[in-house]
Amino acid sequence: MSNPNLIIFTGRLLPKSETFILSQGECLHNFTSHYVGARLVQGLILPPERMIIINQGNLFGSAKEIIFKFFGFAPKFYKQVKQLLPVLIHAHFGVCGALALPLARSLQIPLIVTFHGLDATMTDEYARRDSISTRIYLKRREALKQETRLFIAVSEFIKAELVKKGFPSDRILVHYIGVDTELFKVDPKVNRESIVLFVGRLVEKKGCEYLIQAMAKVQSVLPDVELVIIGEGPLRLELEALASKLLHRYQFLGFQPSDIVKSWMNRAQLLAAPSITATQGDSEGLPIVILEAQAMGVPVISTFHAGIPEAVIHGKTGFLAAERDSQALAEYTLQLLKDPKQWQHFSLQARKNMQINFDKSKQNKILEEIYEAVLKDELSIMIGNSKKLN
Repeated sequence: MSNPNLIIFTGRLLPKSETFILSQGECLHNFTSHYVGARLVQGLILPPERMIIINQGNLFGSAKEIIFKFFGFAPKFYKQVKQLLPVLIHAHFGVCGALALPLARSLQIPLIVTFHGLDATMTDEYARRDSISTRIYLKRREALKQETRLFIAVSEFIKAELVKKGFPSDRILVHYIGVDTELFKVDPKVNRESIVLFVGRLVEKKGCEYLIQAMAKVQSVLPDVELVIIGEGPLRLELEALASKLLHRYQFLGFQPSDIVKSWMNRAQLLAAPSITATQGDSEGLPIVILEAQAMGVPVISTFHAGIPEAVIHGKTGFLAAERDSQALAEYTLQLLKDPKQWQHFSLQARKNMQINFDKSKQNKILEEIYEAVLKDELSIMIGNSKKLN
């Protein structure tokens, strides 16, 4: 007997930065994932036989996408999805949950929505001016609160943000997205180098300017330490200019595929993730790169921001500074670079923490249990057990 079909819905299928959605969907054992969305974008390669998209890139497709977003009208699209006889829709990001509402109503199946970061923390003012989709989200938010069967928050921080915005706490479950601890493990044949690694989009909330300032202080003490920055974004030119002014050893590598990122994690001594709350309210949920680095035994220098303290144990698997505190970031970086014994202890504890609390196979098993609980209408039991564990 074949597995029941699951709809994984996002507005865009599927940007390169959203590997966690594909990884989660492809590792399910008891459900078959079908990727459904409003628009096809250049990014991750999805299985074409399990993909349904309204807008495949032409003018007619764009018109159909706009009509679907505003009015929930897309008869051919609905027919294609209905033919799958899906049992559940799992929408990633709150904004996409709002877009999926008409589809859930049409199919008369439960809707689960995962909130990841900005979707939970953005201000209404930002949502009103950002995009069509965020404006539709504001319009449908109250209906989303009423009609969604379960909200998944990727961290306790995100859950608290949702509760502040009036989402029902008795239908919010915290579930960490896991990391493949077998794939992300250290290759002992590769020697660690004097490298501090940053991986992420070059946008305000990643706090990269404060890392560059911190690394200027680090290099004044340990001149051989190099900063390696992997990622693209609107702030790249500005950050490169700052680095050229303050640093003498650094590289900007742009976007890199996951295997190249992994190889740099194997070489680096530290991962820096100096995240901050951006001016429009954009915050992290829980950055996957922090989990991947720790799985590879790389201690993390980060901030007391969003869900990060739930994964980086301050003084045990890494160090956390206040947001925008480049002096503290520098001091913690120097402390670990100067003390090989402490570095080794942090490295072992980081890997152990990921294996126990963030292993992907364990987390995906729990996710499938969540799906089953929704389908059997046993959510209250699962949420109650979750509260006891916490």
